[in-house]
Amino acid sequence: MKRKKHTSADDDAQIDMTPMLDIVFIMLIFFIVTTTFSSEKGLSANRPKDNQPPTNQPSKALSIRIDDTGQIMMAGRIVDIRRVVANTQTYLAENATETAAIQAHENTEHGIVVEVMDQVKLAGIVNVSVLVKKD
Repeated sequence: MKRKKHTSADDDAQIDMTPMLDIVFIMLIFFIVTTTFSSEKGLSANRPKDNQPPTNQPSKALSIRIDDTGQIMMAGRIVDIRRVVANTQTYLAENATETAAIQAHENTEHGIVVEVMDQVKLAGIVNVSVLVKKD
């Protein structure tokens, strides 16, 4: 009878990686499926870029002030809310601008500010900004 040669331990000992890889892929799929993706809703603000070149011409933006009682001031005089469109169109005839700045008192009703913004946009000004006071 012949004797079998002893084989080395390295030849017989092999680790099967398939079950471990299966578990890793199952865990990966589980975490992908259970992750929830939510998009937050809100208003988007168009902010100017910081690296815009400075212009040599001074800005001729229309300036509108609203005090705490709701009085609207344009060009240093008190204007009725129904006359904002006409006054804005008069300003546009004299000055070529696309911007208006509304400065409202902190106690002013929001409805008045929104109504003034709508009136200015109806008159033809594209960019309307609301000025706030930093503390």
